[in-house]
Amino acid sequence: MIALGVLLVILGLVFAVPVLTYVGVVALVIGAVFWLLGALGHAVGGRRVWY
Repeated sequence: MIALGVLLVILGLVFAVPVLTYVGVVALVIGAVFWLLGALGHAVGGRRVWY
């Protein structure tokens, strides 16, 4: 989700589409929160480990 967020932010800035930039930032923040929770050992999405 972090990679998708970065990609959408870059595309939004390159093509000057504010909606893509906004959605990209939201995806980036959500991905970072999930990554942080997973790194701290909390279950994310009902699972402690993703394979």
